[in-house]
Formats: sequence, C-alpha cells, structure tokens
Amino acid sequence: MFRPSTSLIIYWMVVSAVVFFSLGLWPKPATQVYAQSIADKLTSNQQEPWRITADSIDYNSESTTYHANGNVIIERPGARLVADSVAFNSKAMTASAIGHILMTVGDDVMTGSRINLNLDSETGEIYNGGVFLKKSHFYIKGDHIEKTGKDTYRAKNGTITACDGERPDWVLKGKTVKVTVEGYGTATHAVFKVRNLPILYTPYIFFPVKTKRQTGLLLPEAGKSDRKGVSLEQPLFWAINENTDATLYTYYMEKRGTKIGLEYRYAADLQSNGTIMADGMLDRRIDDGTPDNTLNWGYAGDAYDRPNKDRYWLRAKIDQQLPWNAMAKLDFDLVSDQDYLTEFREGRSGFYETRDTFLKVFGRDIDTYDESIRTNRLNINRTWSQYSLNGDILWNDNITNRRWEDTDDTLQKLPLIEFDGAKQSLFDSNFFWNLNSEYAHLFTLDSDRGHRTDIYPRIYLPFKWKRYLAVEPSAGWRQTAWIMDRQEDQTLNHSNYRQVLDAKLDLSTEFSTVIGSHVGVVDRIQHSVKPRVIYNYVPNQDQSDLPDFGTNIDRIEEANKFTYSLTNNFTARKKQSGRSTRPFNKDTTLPIKESMQNHSPVDNASTEPFKYDRFCRLYLEQSYDIAAADEDDIEPFSDIYGELDMNFGRYVTIDSDAAFNIYENHFSSHNVATGLTDHRGDRLWVEHRYKKLESESIYGTISIKLTDRLTARGKYERNLLDDIDISKGAGFLYTAQCWSFDFFYAVEGEDKKFLFFINLMGIGGFGQ
Repeated sequence: MFRPSTSLIIYWMVVSAVVFFSLGLWPKPATQVYAQSIADKLTSNQQEPWRITADSIDYNSESTTYHANGNVIIERPGARLVADSVAFNSKAMTASAIGHILMTVGDDVMTGSRINLNLDSETGEIYNGGVFLKKSHFYIKGDHIEKTGKDTYRAKNGTITACDGERPDWVLKGKTVKVTVEGYGTATHAVFKVRNLPILYTPYIFFPVKTKRQTGLLLPEAGKSDRKGVSLEQPLFWAINENTDATLYTYYMEKRGTKIGLEYRYAADLQSNGTIMADGMLDRRIDDGTPDNTLNWGYAGDAYDRPNKDRYWLRAKIDQQLPWNAMAKLDFDLVSDQDYLTEFREGRSGFYETRDTFLKVFGRDIDTYDESIRTNRLNINRTWSQYSLNGDILWNDNITNRRWEDTDDTLQKLPLIEFDGAKQSLFDSNFFWNLNSEYAHLFTLDSDRGHRTDIYPRIYLPFKWKRYLAVEPSAGWRQTAWIMDRQEDQTLNHSNYRQVLDAKLDLSTEFSTVIGSHVGVVDRIQHSVKPRVIYNYVPNQDQSDLPDFGTNIDRIEEANKFTYSLTNNFTARKKQSGRSTRPFNKDTTLPIKESMQNHSPVDNASTEPFKYDRFCRLYLEQSYDIAAADEDDIEPFSDIYGELDMNFGRYVTIDSDAAFNIYENHFSSHNVATGLTDHRGDRLWVEHRYKKLESESIYGTISIKLTDRLTARGKYERNLLDDIDISKGAGFLYTAQCWSFDFFYAVEGEDKKFLFFINLMGIGGFGQ
C-alpha cells in the first residue's frame, strides 16, 4: 500500500515549486524608486530661479556671489533659507549663512549658528545646530554636523532622538554619530539617556533609520513560559529586490531547542504573488503517553500521543495569472503532528500571524490550528461573462492517520473539474436556465476509488403578479454516473447511473416603509420586509446499490417540504455635508427596489446628497416536512433558525444566530458576538457559542483607556461545557509620543507566560 513519506512530500513540494516557477512565473524585478533627499529637492526644478530678499543685497559679478544682510530669505518652490547674513554663489551652487539660521526643504528642517552647503556635491556643514528629518521623525543635534553625502550625516558630540520638545524622553548620545537616511545609524561611546538620566553605555551601537523595507535584523522577541522556558526569537529580513523578500527566523527555547523558520514573499504583478513559509525543529520533549510527559508536553483532550521529535510546518499560498485570462491558486499546508500548531500559535511565525497574513494578502483562510485534516489545493480557473471552468487537485492530509499509519479513508479529489453556467435567458424567451456540472476522480488510500460525473441543468420561468408578488417555478434534471476502480463491496456494480428530477416553487415579495428620525445625522429610516416561501420536491429513490463517498452528490435526500422565511432590513439615510436634501419615496406599497431607485448612490454618485447604511438585519426561517408528516413523524417542523446583525457605526456591533427546537422548547444552538466601543477608544468584545451536547464556550477581550497614554487590556476564554479555562490574561500598554511599553501576562492551560515589548519610535525595540 502506497503511503507518502515526509521526505517524499517535501520532495514533491520542491519539485512542484521548480516546475511552477520554470513556466515563466518567476517574478521580474521592478525599477527601484528612491525617495528625494534634501539635496534632490534643492537641485531639482532648475527652471525655477532662487529669489533673494533682504534688508541689503550686494552682488559681485566676478565671483557670481550675492551678499545679503538683515532678514535674509532665499527661496524657491520646495526650499527656503532664512538667516541674518548669507553669501550665495549661484554659479558654484554654494551657500554660507550665519545667525539664526532656519532652512526648510520640503518638511525637513535645518537650524544652526552657521551653515555651509555645496549643493552640487550635496554636502555641507552645520555648526551648533540640528537637522529634523520629517519622514523618519528624527532629530540630529551636535556641535558640528556634516552632510557627507546625498543621504548621510555625521555629528561630533551628537545626539539623536525621535522625541519632540526641549527635554526629550530619550536620546542616544555619542562621541561620533553617523546616520544614513533609509539605512542605518551608528554611534561610538554611546550613552542611552532617559530624561537626561544615563541608563546604558556601549562603546558602539548599530540601529535602523528607515521607513522603507531594508535588509537587516528585525526586532527580537523575548519571553518566558512553563512549556518553553526562556525564549528568544530573532528575525533577519532580506530585501532581495523591489518584488521579493525573505525573512529567516531563529527561535531559541530553553527547554525545547531551537526552531528555524523561513518566509519567502514575491509579487510579480498585480495579479501574481506568493508567500511560502517553512519552519521546523528537533524537539527535546515528547509526549509518549506517560502521565508526566502528557501533562507537561501534551494537550488535554488529545486522543493521540506525540512521540516524534522531528517537527515542522510547511505552508504556502500562491496566486498566478496564466495565459488566456486563466488564474492559478495554490494552497499548501503540511504539518508534522497534531500538536504543532497548538504549540506554536503565537509569535511572528506562529499560526495566528500566518493566518492573518494569508487572509489579508490572498483573502483565503487556512484550517484551524486544532484541525487534524489539512486542505491542500491547486486550483486553475477561467471565467467568462456567463460561464466558469474550475480544475482542482485536492488533497486532504490526515495528520494522525499519516503519523500513526492508521487505515486512511480520507477522501481525495484528484482531479475535480467543474463547468458551471450562470442563470441566463434561454434563446431570448421568458425561460431561464443554469448549469452545474463536475467530473471527479474520487480517491482514498485504503477504501473505494472511482470516477464520478454529475450534470445538473435547471430551467426557470420567473414572472411577477403586478408589482407585489414574484413567482419562480423551476425544475432540475440531475444525472450522475460512476465507474469504480476499486470498491470494498464486491456485490455492487462496476458502473452505475442515476437520474433525479426535482421541482421548486419560489414565492416572494418585498415591501418597505419610511419613518423620520432625529438621531444624529440620520434623517430617514427605511424598514423593508421580505416574506418568502419555497417549496422543494425531490422524489424518494432507492440508492443503496450506488457508490457512497460521503458527499451530498452520492446520496440525494428525499424532499417534500415548505421553507418559509422573513427578512427585515433597516436602512438609515444620512445627510452628506454640503449637499441638498431630497425626501424618500413614501409610497409604502411599493417594493423596496422601486421606492429607493431614484435615490441610489450608485445611480447618481456624483450628485447624491445622502449615504445609505443598513444598520440592522433580522432573518427568520423554518421548514415543514410533508414527507415526514405523511410517515407519521411526530416532529415534521424544523428548528426555527434566526440571524440578527446590528451595526451602529463604530460604537455597537452584534452578530448572532440561533436555532430553537419547538418540540423540546429550548435552543439547539446559538452564537452571539458583541462589540462595544466608545469615543475614548475603550473596546469590549464578547463571544458566546453553544451547540447542544457538543460545545459551549465564551471568549472576550477588553481594552480600557485609563489615561491618554495608559491602556489596560485583558482576555478570557473558557470551555463552559467541560468547565475549564482555555486562556486568560491581563496587561497594559503605555504609549508616549516617541516610545511605548507593552506588557501582558497570560495563562493557557498549564502554561504560564509573560510578554513584553519596548519600542523606541524610529529605532525599534525589543521584547515580545
């Protein structure tokens, strides 16, 4: 029996990547763009002459030098020099100024008692003064500051800080301070001072001075926990070019060993980009089933031990534009054991950070950290105006079965090809049709294998009774065929065919009314009501002799039921400043689309005086099963299902759903998430989840601004069904103008840890 080994899987990943990029998909470097320096701005726009005003101006034609005295101002667009006295050589492009010097270039500022500048060589000297670099918000001061190049400065007996004011919260003082804009800075015999109090001395220090991505060490993260001991993670960032970069992580854990990680990112164009991550370690601790090891290194509720020391996680997401307007998307997720992602949820290379990155960049999620079956997919799709074609290679990696070599009946689809047609007119008639179809090679390592083709066209005849009732009858004809390569039940046929006819009737209407409002900027509120009834009929068929891979296509359930629902929407109309007003259409008998059609911001975006926000939605649904009632089922009614979503700007949000069993008179499930925010920035988020006899938990976070600078934070998560805490913690964040301190103490199961981070704006920081 073939089972892919870890080495074979890694080999497959590497070979796939090589093939993928060899098809001309490797990102092309882009032209680098450099920020303008002070000298760039001074020497740019040569068509604009310098203008000089002063109490007195003399010009020496032989030396082409202007001598200006008294309230001297030399300026042109983007640059301005103010001083008591200035000698300006327009030919050599040099300027010497003395007395109360203030020079602005863009947002950058130079001050001093004397200044000499050579604008051609982009160099100069400043005496008893300083330089303020707006973009990086750095102040450089010193007895003698030299501008040694386009973006470089050197100060003798200099200081550097990102703090405003005459008494900055912190400064770095050195005998010699060198700074490269968008690069790094160094200082010799450096003293770090907090409010003029010396805190730290070092003969040499190296620090970043940048706002753009640059190669170098990122901020380290340090912490301490019961499971890992003292830990330190040091990332190294490599800016390969404008399109690609990589980050190498070294994560030392006192009790566990060292984890090495790598993240590679690229962006070939607006449609093509990718992120590939890998990390792994040789763990000093194992969970071999003994009580102490399970308690210290395992996880409660886990049915499997974790005896392996080789641990890793490989993951990637790639989007690639292909010829003929096709698109390829790769999702890769391979982990060594069922505990790895639980163990490493936090941190820069942890599960949460990875998930946030994938969602933000690709808009695609990954399986939860406690999911033992990980989804791996290569999708190639092509979309037309009314049709779409999708091809998938789908592998569901069962971690526990692979690790323990259990019988593996996890379903794979190698490949899955879908061709769908959107709902569209049939030959310009009153009829409409759509199509769902697929071919799949269904594959399991230790169970059935076979081919399945499913074709499902549907025809519709929608019409309206006046303007009050929308009626849409439809009928579908589903045809499914199987050809089996291997099946455990030898009594079944090698090939099978099934056809199912079904019918549906969809009835709906929608009404609205408008009421006045005196709440803030809301002048009208529209309440729309949409009742809907759907009848579904699918005949009962004996399908026991057909293959069953556990999908909803293999077994088509009998249906003879009504589903009725009611949707309530509340939409606020807000006046936009500087625009005239128009009233809502107050005809309460018209459907909502017609009552608002003259006031849509889409229809008249340039002159629309209003903004429309749906702030509340209430949805209710229930079904009545006629087939169940005919069979004397005592419970033909389904649970009443409801959803309530409310959004009152940035202050209150509610997202909830529930299912209520009318026979047992209690909730089968309910989930409620509430967020509260006030004008100060205080935030509270509480989420409660319940499913009868399966799970019940509560999760909450709180952030309270005690002062403008000090914020208290806390979190709590509890398994209410098992009556145990999952995690809890508290901490605070102190934020000043040029530095911040973040501290948090957390308890997760038996693991206790504290996290802290000190950040000096512009230079960076340390901690976690």
